[in-house]
Order: sequence, then structure tokens, then C-alpha cells
Amino acid sequence: MEDKQEVSKKKATDPKDFTTCEATARMITKARKDGVELAFDRAANMKACPIGADSACCKHCAMGPCRLNAKDPYSKVGVCGATIDTIMSRNFARMVAAGGAAHTDHGMSMLDLFREVVNGNIKDYKIKSPTKLEAVAQSIGIETEGREISDIAMDLYEELERTYTQVEGEIPFAQRVPAKTLETWRKLGIVPRGAMREIMELMHRSHMGVDQDYANITKQCSRTALADGWGGSMVATEISDILYGTPSPVAIEVNMGVLKEDQVNIIVHGHEPNLFESVLESVNEPTLVQAAKDAGAKGINLVGMCCSGAEMLVRHGIPHAGNFMSTEAVLVTGAVDAMVVDVQCIKQALVKVAECYETPLITTNPRCKIEGATHIEFHEHDPKACTDELVIKAIGRFKNRKVPIEIPKIVNSGVHGFSHEYINYMLGGTFRASYTPLNDNIINGRIRGVAGVVGCTNPRVKQDWIHVELVKELIKNDVLVVQTGCSQVALAKAGLTTPEAAHLAGPGLKEVCETVGMPPVLGLGSCVDNSRILIACAEMVKTGGLGDSLADLPVAGCAPEYMSEKAICIGQYFVASGVYTVFGVTFPIVEGTKFHKHLFEELEKQGLGKWGFATDPYEIARLMIAHIDKKRKALGIDKARERTLVDMADRRAMDAA
Repeated sequence: MEDKQEVSKKKATDPKDFTTCEATARMITKARKDGVELAFDRAANMKACPIGADSACCKHCAMGPCRLNAKDPYSKVGVCGATIDTIMSRNFARMVAAGGAAHTDHGMSMLDLFREVVNGNIKDYKIKSPTKLEAVAQSIGIETEGREISDIAMDLYEELERTYTQVEGEIPFAQRVPAKTLETWRKLGIVPRGAMREIMELMHRSHMGVDQDYANITKQCSRTALADGWGGSMVATEISDILYGTPSPVAIEVNMGVLKEDQVNIIVHGHEPNLFESVLESVNEPTLVQAAKDAGAKGINLVGMCCSGAEMLVRHGIPHAGNFMSTEAVLVTGAVDAMVVDVQCIKQALVKVAECYETPLITTNPRCKIEGATHIEFHEHDPKACTDELVIKAIGRFKNRKVPIEIPKIVNSGVHGFSHEYINYMLGGTFRASYTPLNDNIINGRIRGVAGVVGCTNPRVKQDWIHVELVKELIKNDVLVVQTGCSQVALAKAGLTTPEAAHLAGPGLKEVCETVGMPPVLGLGSCVDNSRILIACAEMVKTGGLGDSLADLPVAGCAPEYMSEKAICIGQYFVASGVYTVFGVTFPIVEGTKFHKHLFEELEKQGLGKWGFATDPYEIARLMIAHIDKKRKALGIDKARERTLVDMADRRAMDAA
């Protein structure tokens, strides 16, 4: 803990300049009074390296590091002769490789668990959704008729394992890609073989003295990123649904007010659902509930944060305390009796903040140990050995609480859990599940298009503000919004994920939402669940009327507050899939260079999508809407038409005729 005078001297900025989240702002103020430094103040005191921000530096060999001038990028080259385009494309490639490795390793962990469940070696988890199992198997050509679930599951495991280990051929989920899009990939040579091979090759190419053609490096970036989006991430999502259930809409509560002063508060923060599912079992264990009561608590309150929290939000309605930039601030309440983490997006500073408020920070995954944290290793073969122990530690902390408790009494509500399967059902019912009503209402102009607004929060910009303002602008212009990751928590806090939020939408989207009874913003799950958006886009093409390729669709994507390498990989797999994708905050490429032109213009001419960049939410909305309108014009659906919303009665009448 720092000297309080020193902290207040360094941090005079109004917390509301950092965040639109009132609860987080209050905790920033309290942290300063307590002499505790959070990421917001660290960001204010740490000037970002301008050369690194432009990716105009190279440290890939010991002849450097070499720094080029972003203002005059072609004035010099690195010691080896590398140009600005080579340096930037290598750096971009390594971000794609690291981000893709994070998601594909997550997917492989899920697949490892699935194999052990199918083989009967793990008893604490089971196949919760045989229907989803059969649907996934059928989608990649596995016969299911008249077969035992266990046999289908083993065939599915063996097929999906190729997503990682295959050295030639095409990954299994390439079979889900629209034919014209797949034809483009084959022509360009970017259909993924196996994630291990693609990531390995991309790292090799970006080594000093190997690939020195920015366009050729970009090609492998696309291939690697697609191995994530249509491979590792999609495997993670599908296996999670099979084991834990496919999400359907559930009423949720978010923000720090979900903490309870009179209960043992346990926060799980990270990305893999296996840990969280077991913690859910442990906090409902009668002996542990009784132990909590014996310690003076009314019960045990389980709360999520970040992406594993988002998965439990959409599957179980578990309350969510906040997104990435609130993970330190929530500890300042003094009410958290244990924060349990696994992998990804976990700040090392959590250790110090947790110490200041006497909260155990518990790491559980062998991939992620943090100096100063307590490590209780989690093993799927005996999950409750870990999760029971961490609950006991949390009860002990509750019993011995010494720090003052200050919980912002702010709770926001919403509806989340719109999986691809539920959207299909929601639009057509049990017997006529279909995307036809969505496509029809895009064609007739009632819905202008669809936008994916996803991703992180970043202390370099005002927390949540860009997400909220961007989405308000999109729905006002009749653009249906789908969300994953930390973004959906920002929108839930702003009240935009309830059906009542339809009054903020344009007249066409509003009428669709009111007819169906859905919000204008659909929360899908965690960041790996971006694969749900890919599946939905493929279904839109399959349904018909909106072109033959993903690149034909009137859709656009955005990560307005991205901060991680995972986000760059996600962006590249959407671009390679055919989707215009806009990023905010900053972009690691010098404008006006050949590599910049390649990503922002030339990829689209190859039949793919393209990148965009802006920092103002209204400008981002303008870019996305302009792209959607361009695609509508190309499809010939930009002209004014009679707008008709087809309901179930109309559909039955048409079928009878």
C-alpha cells in the first residue's frame, strides 16, 4: 500500500473521467483514500510508448531493437534492412499467433475434458445436451441416426482433435463455411489445416530473416486466425454447450451491488467454465453452506467477472460484478472474501490490491501462477478438491473480516443467453425454427443490418462509454446488435439488454423487437463465443436472400475498447471471414504505409473483409452503417419497400396455401 499523500498527489483526475460506471468510480475514490493504486491511475501515470503504439519498432533479433520513424516511415530501415511494412506485419503476426494460441489452448482444454468424460475417466462432469452433441456431429458429417450417444461423442472427439493436430487438409468446421466463402479461402490458400501447424508456421515466418513480404505474412495471419475462429474458439463454445448446456435467455443482474455484506462473497474471474461449474457445485454443498452459517454468514454468494462470469451469466443467471476494468475496483469494496482466477485477462496487480483488503487471491491453473497469490491447483479428475478448499478459505476470511465494507448499492438488470440455437427458435418457434424472419426483415429494410460489438475495456479510454454510445447510435439506425465478452456487461449496466430498451431503437428494429419480445442488443456469452456470431452469419447466408458469401452480408463488427492480442486475432478472423471490422483506442499500424493499405483496402478486393479504425463512437457508427448500406446496395435491397413483419400466424397461412 502506497503512502496516501503520495497517491492523492499523483492522482487528481476525477474518477468519472475514467469510467461511466458509477460503482467503479466510487471504488476509485475509495482506493485513493486507502492509498491503493488501480489500473486507471497507473494508465494515467504511464505514458504509452508512441513508437510501440505504431508498431514501428522491432526486437526480434539481437542486432536491435530497431526504431523507425512513424512520421516518415520509409526514411530508414532496420539493421537487417527490414522495412516498416515488414516490421509492422511481423509484429501484427505475433499478436495474431499469441491471441490464437490463447483461444485454441482454451478450446483444447475443453476437448481434453470432453474426451475424459466420454471415456468415463471423469465423473464430475457429463454430457448435459445430447441434442447439441448430435447437431454438432451432424454439422461435420458424423452419422447419428440410431447410434449410442457415447459412440457419437467419441467420433466427435476424434474428428475435432484434428482442429489442433492435423498437418494437411482442412479443419472440420470448414464444412460449416458457406461454399462461396470457402471457395475464396481455397483460392487464396488460407483454409486452416490445424491450429498447431498454423501458429507454429506464423511464428517461424515472423522470425528474423524469414518472411519479408507483408502480403505473404498477412496471408498466414488469416490462416492462423481462421484456425481460431472456425477452430479453437468454435470447439470451446460447442463443447461447453454440450457439457454444460446451450444458453437460452435468462434474467441477469450485473454491477457491484450483487455483492452481499452478510454473505460469503466469492468471485470467479477468468475464461474457462470448468472451474466455475465446479465452484457452483461447491457453494451449494450443504456442509459448506452450514459452515458459512456457522461463521455468521447468511449464505454463500457466488459472483462472476470477465468472460468465465459471462459464460455462467448466460447459462445459469449467476450475477456478474463487472467487466475487465472493474476487476481491481471490486476488491476495494472490502466485501470480496475470495477472488478465484484461472487464465487470461488477469492483472498481476490484483495481488497487491487483494493484499490491501485482506482478500485471498487464488490461482488455480498451472498455466497462470502469480507471484504472491495462493495457488490451489484445479484438476478436472477431482475438481471439488480445489473448489471446496477455496470455499473454505473464503469462509475463513468472512469469519475474520477486519476491513470496512463499502458496497455500491447499484444493480442493473438485463436478459442474456441468445445462442444461435435460441435465436433460431425465437424467430421461428419449435417446429419452424429458422432465420427466415431475420433475413426477410433485413431484405424489406425493417432491420438495416447486424453489428457485432464485442471485446474488452481499456483504461486508455473512458470505461464503457464508447460501447454504450456506439450501440445507442446503431440501434437508433435500425441495426440489430449482438455482443460477447466485456462489452455486453457494459451494455447491461446501461440498461440496453432488456426488451424495454427497444424504445431506443429505430422504428423498424423497434417493431421487430416488440413483436418477438427481444432486446435490441443480444448478449451471446464470452469472448470465445464470437464463434456464435460466425455460425449466425453462415446461417444467414444459408437461409438465402442476402448473397452467397459472408462478404455479401450487410453486417459489420467492432471492438471499440480492445486491449489484448486475442482481440487482434478475433478481428483478423472476422476480416478473413468477410466482415468489415472496426477497432478503437489505437491501431498498431502506421497509416499511409503499404501494410496499412493492404489491411484496410486490398483484402476486401480479394473477396474478404477489411479493417477499419476510429476512436469516436459516432464516427465508428457512421463507418459501420455506411458499410452495411454499401452491402445493401450491392444486394439490391437498398430501395424503399413495403415493410411487412411476418408473424407465426402469417407463416401458417402461407404454408397452408
